[in-house]
Amino acid sequence: MSLAETTEDFTQPELGSATTSALESLDGLLDLAASRVRQQVAHEGRLSSAAMEEHQRATHGLAWLATYVEALRQMADYATRLKVDGKGGALEDGLIRLAFAEYLAQIFGGIPMNQGEFVRPHDLGLTAEDVARARTPVIDSLITAGSTARLRHNLAELIRHQAGRSTIGDSAIDDTYEQIREEMRKFAEAKVTPHAHEWHLKNDYIPMDVVEQMAELGVFGLTIPEEFGGLGLGKESMCVVSEELSRAYIGVGSLGTRSEIAAELILCGGTQAQKEKWLPMIASGEILPTAVFTEPNTGSDLASLKTRAIRDGDTWKVTGNKTWITHPVRADVMTLLVRTNPEEPGYRGLSMFLAEKPRGSDVEPFPAEGMNGGEIEVLGYRGMKEYEISFDGFEVKAENLLGGEEGQGFKQLMQTFEGARIQTAARALGVAQNALDLGLRYAEERIQFGKPLIQFPRVADKLALMAMEIMVARQLTYFSAREKDSGQRCDLEAGMAKLLGARVAWTAADNALQIHGGNGFALEYQISRVLCDARILNIFEGAGEIQAQVIARRVLETRGLQ
Repeated sequence: MSLAETTEDFTQPELGSATTSALESLDGLLDLAASRVRQQVAHEGRLSSAAMEEHQRATHGLAWLATYVEALRQMADYATRLKVDGKGGALEDGLIRLAFAEYLAQIFGGIPMNQGEFVRPHDLGLTAEDVARARTPVIDSLITAGSTARLRHNLAELIRHQAGRSTIGDSAIDDTYEQIREEMRKFAEAKVTPHAHEWHLKNDYIPMDVVEQMAELGVFGLTIPEEFGGLGLGKESMCVVSEELSRAYIGVGSLGTRSEIAAELILCGGTQAQKEKWLPMIASGEILPTAVFTEPNTGSDLASLKTRAIRDGDTWKVTGNKTWITHPVRADVMTLLVRTNPEEPGYRGLSMFLAEKPRGSDVEPFPAEGMNGGEIEVLGYRGMKEYEISFDGFEVKAENLLGGEEGQGFKQLMQTFEGARIQTAARALGVAQNALDLGLRYAEERIQFGKPLIQFPRVADKLALMAMEIMVARQLTYFSAREKDSGQRCDLEAGMAKLLGARVAWTAADNALQIHGGNGFALEYQISRVLCDARILNIFEGAGEIQAQVIARRVLETRGLQ
């Protein structure tokens, strides 16, 4: 079949009015679901944390339903932008149709929260009659028309013709961002992709010359204002850079995460003197930060942190244990969350420090008095190395208390959550795109029973569905970034992007490995690395369950209140 013939097969009715009608119905269904779940978890008009925990399946299911509705809304908006700009074609049209078909079918049949847990309408208190009213003839037609074997086959063919492009099917991105993406792609193809798997297998650090070239490209100062030596760009540019670098290797895509978090902490909570001192050095890559928040046995429960800092003249002395610290050995400064007031319970006694430290090495990881640690060996997400760290009288200058005020640490950290989750969603996109690249290449090259794997319908289906879900997650992620850049509160959208993106990355990696068959289980094949890298995304920056709980609370605060 020629490309022209494939393109002609997508001549179908106008999508706009159908998707608008479908979204109106979904909004009504979501409002009703929120109302029914609230009946279970609200006492005397207020949400009960204990009840939300007791009814986690309903609350988390509501979060997933809300995420799906918003994801489809952003796909419809994507379709509108393509039409207005005169961009796009058969590939984009097919991805949009497949997205609506699959996600609508899952909304009414069962949304996968992971591989084994599905949320169904009755879990949200919706009756068969509620579902029947919401599932309109327009929705039925979108499901039927968009979930055909022919459409998936044609999409796989179109993806083959577009293989090697920076992104599959994204024709609506601004030209400036596309130029940034192309620059990152050239760097990654030359300096990262040829070596990433070897770094992973050997558990080697990403070479410093690669880090230095990233600094020259402006990766570490991307969103730092120009007055402090950065590029002064927004979160959407961060998404472009994070996605493209993570497509080559998640370790490289994640190197900028610590700089992003440190810079945002200082910009939002630091004194003017702290901004003037630290931000230019972070932007230039002169110093590398690391985030030191988590403790053993606390995980996401930051209110239970025990690491203590006691004031001693012009210094604070830190004692306690931290874990899951990424890239600490080569870091020059730690954003360190500790308890400075043991009399204040929960979050109120926490403070944030910009704790300086010397760079170490594998031989001597922490050449600083009062500080030592050991490496945590991990399946994936390598290249920077993870450590447990113990502090015993480790000294931090008093002037390095962020903002110069105690008790503000958790509030300061909260201000970074939106950006961090958007960036994690972008990294997930890159990992998923890498999986699609590898799966497609193997499906074209591997001959079985006299023909390439891609000619088998279920292999082609996997590729089409992977491309579709990547595009859905991308539109949701970039939307959350635009909301952040416009100054809007976007914790809900950022959480949704991270929640969906993490699942999409794992699904893509798992399916790409399945396409590889037994070879995918061999360490020599890159997809084995991508699978390991994908798995962490649903854990850090808020585990999927924590993320769903946060989303559910926001949805219950704003939806179905009548």
